[in-house]
Amino acid sequence: MIRLGTKYQHLVHGTGCACFSPALQEASRRLDEFSRRSFLAGAGAAAVTGIMPGPSFAQGPASKVLLSKVRLFDGKSDTLRAGVQVVIEGNRIASVDATNSAPPSDATVIDCGDRVLMPGMIDAHWHTLYAAVPLAVIATGDPGFVFSASTAEAERTLLRGFTTVRDLGSPVFSFKQAIDNGVIPGPRIFPSGAMITTSGGHGDLRMPSEIPRDPGRLSVSELVGAAAIADSIGDLKQRVREQLLQGASQIKIVGGGGVSSPRSPLDMSTFSEEELRAAIDVARDWNTYVTVHAYAPNTVQRAIAAGARCIEHAHLMDEETARLMADKEVWLSTQPFLSTDDVAQQTGPSAERMLQVFAGTPRIYELVRKHGIKTAWGSDVLFSPEITQRQGIMLTHLSRWYTNAETLRMATSGNAELLALSNLRTPYPGKLGVIEEGALADILVINGNPLEDIRLIEDPEKNLAVVIKDGAIHKNML
Repeated sequence: MIRLGTKYQHLVHGTGCACFSPALQEASRRLDEFSRRSFLAGAGAAAVTGIMPGPSFAQGPASKVLLSKVRLFDGKSDTLRAGVQVVIEGNRIASVDATNSAPPSDATVIDCGDRVLMPGMIDAHWHTLYAAVPLAVIATGDPGFVFSASTAEAERTLLRGFTTVRDLGSPVFSFKQAIDNGVIPGPRIFPSGAMITTSGGHGDLRMPSEIPRDPGRLSVSELVGAAAIADSIGDLKQRVREQLLQGASQIKIVGGGGVSSPRSPLDMSTFSEEELRAAIDVARDWNTYVTVHAYAPNTVQRAIAAGARCIEHAHLMDEETARLMADKEVWLSTQPFLSTDDVAQQTGPSAERMLQVFAGTPRIYELVRKHGIKTAWGSDVLFSPEITQRQGIMLTHLSRWYTNAETLRMATSGNAELLALSNLRTPYPGKLGVIEEGALADILVINGNPLEDIRLIEDPEKNLAVVIKDGAIHKNML
């Protein structure tokens, strides 16, 4: 799903489509001159020129850190445990100690003053490079600027308490490497690479001048690695293997239409069951899984029949589809879109489709609760620096259907269970989403009790006292 800020709405197909705008055509030609490799090289350019905020960048993992006097939400429980302290050694949780024994002599001690300690949160549907960069800026063909803006947003994402994201469509491999190597601050990334679609499917954003397709010439979105178009089983398998070769932890296949792709209505389906099965077989050979973007019931059912382990969105799902998803134990990764407050202004067909999604949101969560579908939460923010700030609000919307404890479990241990489907392709061996001995040290300390007031998550600048990722302290107000 793509949501644009109001300033850039005129650049997408809708009422008063600007596809034939000379300025946009020129931008397209400029970007077309870039190879995919030069676009990815922007990550290195951003790193070496020092494009990162300095003051809140991690202090570096201390050999040992003791977080004392905490009330613990471990990511799995309904209640807090009082009188606990947590010891970190390197990037792991060494112990969860209820005896309050003396701290190790070489430990850095943080007195949490009975604040709530919980696991870092996980966003299961994020677009690292495109979340806060308007489409018009991307179209200028300036990879350095894209990576500069995304670098700043990566740190803001982390400081909102989201220590891990599952990236479902962007050329993020080099950017992820920069984060993992400590060059820039940001969350852990489970990358999909390019989302794979058919001609005319969601993600096929070719200009009219790029149709019909030239077999020897990639489209703009393919050149930058945002999408990959495949119209045969052979090409589809190749596109899947190319993402895995670059380090994808899971594969995203576009099974149907989308909100913002101007010519792909939500009810359409793209790949056949045979084609989907071929992609899923390749992912299985690599010991990972495919998640399928789908809204309509027939599209979701086709993906399930082909063996998909996860479905993205599914806001038009019906009772029969929900029952099938539960019976087959397929994951649903979806977003609680409620109103225009959750998205930037839409025009034309995109606005009409967004209304369909709003209408489908209450129904989908009713079906989830009724049938016990395994459900993950993600925000799915794209192309809007204003909407990225609502990442936590998108999570707290779940309180309409879930208790506060259930909401926090979904954003921690629940989403971590979905990430575990990456199996041998996981980029981060170790437990995420829980506070327990041996788990990766991704930890938040909160001013207040989110089990009583989930809306504390909405104001991280005020309410997040400590943010630790991989044992490194990125924020400490104590």
